[in-house]
Amino acid sequence: MSLRWFLVVFSALILAGCDSTSTEEGFAGLGQSEGTDGFTQPGPDTGLTFPDDYGAHPDHRIEWWYLTANLETDSGEPVGVQWTQFRQSLVPPSEQSARAPEDWPLQAVWMAHSALSFQGQHRFAERLARGGVGQGGVQLEPFAVWLDHWQLEAAGPPDTWRLSVQAGNDQPWGYDLTLRIARPPVAHGANGFSAKSESGQGSMYFSLVDIQIDGEITLNGQTYPVQGKGWFDREWSSQFLKAGQQGWDWFALHLDSGDKLMAFRLRDDQGGYQAGTWIPAVGEPVPLGQQDFALEPLDRSGEVPVRWRLRLPAQSLDIQVTAPTGDYFNNGLFPYWESPVRVDGSHTGVGYMELTGYASP
Repeated sequence: MSLRWFLVVFSALILAGCDSTSTEEGFAGLGQSEGTDGFTQPGPDTGLTFPDDYGAHPDHRIEWWYLTANLETDSGEPVGVQWTQFRQSLVPPSEQSARAPEDWPLQAVWMAHSALSFQGQHRFAERLARGGVGQGGVQLEPFAVWLDHWQLEAAGPPDTWRLSVQAGNDQPWGYDLTLRIARPPVAHGANGFSAKSESGQGSMYFSLVDIQIDGEITLNGQTYPVQGKGWFDREWSSQFLKAGQQGWDWFALHLDSGDKLMAFRLRDDQGGYQAGTWIPAVGEPVPLGQQDFALEPLDRSGEVPVRWRLRLPAQSLDIQVTAPTGDYFNNGLFPYWESPVRVDGSHTGVGYMELTGYASP
């Protein structure tokens, strides 16, 4: 299979969720109902199993491993890092080919995204691979997620990972980071099942919300030592959106109080669906439902809401979440906004914001 044909097939699969899916929706289209027959759909009774759920779920249609990091250089300059690896099953397990590996049965595809935001620049790179030939994959022992030479992998001491990415041709950039996990996984929703509508669609979803990071980034021929904090997500499903949902607004926030917050809104013509998790510095995580918080866009850059007001009355939280000035679209096959953010108001802090379904400039 040629690379060109691979890209055509991969694009068609992404867009197959429903007739109205646009490229701006990106992976949102994968959550729709068409093409899900034969795949497992999780629910509130599925539950999480560790460490197995760090690995792949080939009986599910779509999943991803995702890291964002809010870092600083030694001089205090802010740095944003994003890395994501996606796996897309092409056929359910019951229909997977029994042909020998040398026949290259195409049963899954992989896509990886990497981004670096520093000194007003936003660099993005995308890589694609077919499954079954070792170019991309996931393993549990020792833990590793890779596509070519982009790798997230266990690094010696328990709860320590290394993330290494080098990208760019004429203007190379990248990062080499050590991640130290300081808190057990946080399950979102009901026992890890994160509902995405009132109709029952959803995904299994957990996060590592307290990761201490140090290492270095490279940009414009210079290397900078960095340190800061990270957030890691694992999510998988076979149908996590309902028809008519147009995209999502997602936030992961590190507050200076030590508290953490994950919140998302899925947009449609009927007002949308929202949920989240309040993660106190001490104590158990608190699931957030439709009525537990208010999310309001305040300012836009073109179509993109770049400043938001977010209120959680029960937690006495009333904050503004603001992206830095600039263009933070990841302009790959499916453009979406991915930026670090600053938090001000009743609480202060930093975090990340992902927005899909908006037109890029």
